[in-house]
Formats: sequence, C-alpha cells, structure tokens
Amino acid sequence: MEDIFLKNLPSIDLHGYDIETARVATNDFIDDNLIMKNSKILIIHGKGKGLVKKSVHEVLNNRKEVIKFHTDNLNEGCTIVYLTVDN
Repeated sequence: MEDIFLKNLPSIDLHGYDIETARVATNDFIDDNLIMKNSKILIIHGKGKGLVKKSVHEVLNNRKEVIKFHTDNLNEGCTIVYLTVDN
C-alpha cells in the first residue's frame, strides 16, 4: 500500500496557486529535487476544477527528466512523479 509512504516523499502543496504560479513552482520543485537526487516526488495540486492539475501535468510532460507520473490512486488531488537522477 503505497499511500503510507507518500508522507515521506519530498512534496509541494500548490493549493491556492494560480496556473502560471503553479507552473513556475513545479519547475523549480523539479529542479531542486534533481539537485538533491530525489527520484520520486509528490505534487499536491488539489482537485477543484482541475486547472492547476492540468498545468502541472503539462509541465511534467515537457520535462525530459520525468520518467513517468500518475495521479495517486487514493487521492486524485496528488500526482506522484518519478525523476531520472544522475548517480
């Protein structure tokens, strides 16, 4: 049951962000985690109208360092991201 371990992942909470600010924050969060060599991160975007989630997923689709990502099975307001990190 993966959800137990989500609280241990590096995460960012984008509640209250607009689309553009969420896009910038997501890129910065990915950059920071690449530097720290974290291969799995959590982005909390909330549910709402889905606009921030869509913005986050657009960023993830355009980042070459993102291996894959998926919405959490137990909470569709979160996206789990897998990054390529250099060892």
